[in-house]
Amino acid sequence: MQIKALIKSMRLRTLPLSLAGVMLGGLMGHDIGNHSIGALVFLFLTTVSLQILSNLSNELGDHLSGVDGKDRVGPNYSLSEGGLTVKQMWRAINGMVVACCIFGILMVLTSHCPWWILLIGAAAIWAATHYTLGKNPYGYKGLGDLFVFIFFGLVSVIGSYFVMAHSLAVWIVFPAIGIGLLSVAVLNVNNIRDIDSDRGKRITVPLKIGWRRACIYQTILVVLGWLLIALSFGGHQCQRLIVCRWLMLCTLPLFVWHIACIWGREGKDLDPMLPLLVMSTFLVSLICTIGNYGL
Repeated sequence: MQIKALIKSMRLRTLPLSLAGVMLGGLMGHDIGNHSIGALVFLFLTTVSLQILSNLSNELGDHLSGVDGKDRVGPNYSLSEGGLTVKQMWRAINGMVVACCIFGILMVLTSHCPWWILLIGAAAIWAATHYTLGKNPYGYKGLGDLFVFIFFGLVSVIGSYFVMAHSLAVWIVFPAIGIGLLSVAVLNVNNIRDIDSDRGKRITVPLKIGWRRACIYQTILVVLGWLLIALSFGGHQCQRLIVCRWLMLCTLPLFVWHIACIWGREGKDLDPMLPLLVMSTFLVSLICTIGNYGL
């Protein structure tokens, strides 16, 4: 029972979002640096561990602060349902911190990248555990969007590219910003859904600017994010790249549907929009990766 409760708290449906950036940056860098597959595997394992650490920490922080109350609109998790105790959750969090450190060190060893990259990993661990935990959680101050943009976008794509390639390229900035904006959009739609239950408990962007402006903000995030990833395709005209460009266009209806639902739904009815945007972001990242790999 505890294992099922722990898996539920890991929120595995969020993993494709965290993998979208490192898949794009890591595979592009692997193509340039020509490192072993092992380095790529440890890069992915480090990312997955960080995402799970963030999910567990966020649940514990919301539980301890009373944010996850009876008026919660989103899905209930193990602490609120009694599947896990606070002590058990702390053990799981500490275990994931250890996993992040081990996989991060193995990533550095197998990729032969500079050791200072571990400082970025340490910052990522801090960000994952302080969104809702700690004395001054930044997630309750309306800073979640900024940190998500930095770590899910810039650090995820550019950082993973550097780890594998040991160099940087100007073009990688465009998909990094695009993935970052779409990742912020995932957080924003979650906050739009919870706009009423969050009132008086935490500060979020939708609470600051109101529902209508939050929907405008969401539209800008999604449209600009998609465009920047689409623009990151190279200038070659090979058959594979042409096909991928058409596939990228085929993802547009998913994002249009998402935006239409943001404007037409409220509260719990927005729940399906989170996994839709997560998988759509992963899909465009995959298409971009396939299109640019080996060019």
